[in-house]
Amino acid sequence: MKSKDSLKGLTSINQAITRIEMTIKEITEIVDGKVICCEDKMSTYVEYAFSSDLMSDVLTIEKENLVLITGLANLQTIRTSEMSDISCIIFARDKKIGEDMISLARENQMILVESPHSVFHISGELYKAGIKSIY
Repeated sequence: MKSKDSLKGLTSINQAITRIEMTIKEITEIVDGKVICCEDKMSTYVEYAFSSDLMSDVLTIEKENLVLITGLANLQTIRTSEMSDISCIIFARDKKIGEDMISLARENQMILVESPHSVFHISGELYKAGIKSIY
């Protein structure tokens, strides 16, 4: 969180929260994650998070700087994220990412993270840390 000095001039704590962006590295630490693909992109900034196992819902998102949190570990998740310009996916509940997924993600320079926590827990921790929700 920002220091009190960096909050001077802001009219509310909500205004401070809406200005927060985090790097993938910071997000990975918060969710106790392990980066599986594209470690060189860890300095990428993210402003929003979206949690879903329904890829049809993911296709409706029109935001940039977004991380997807899901428990769906298959190629369709990578393909859908590519179509939605999502550069980072966090896989919840210790879901293991297959080699075919890693290969496709690497082609698309997409960061893949495995986390032992539930989608609910990950979402809550990132929200608490200041990441904005889509809805």
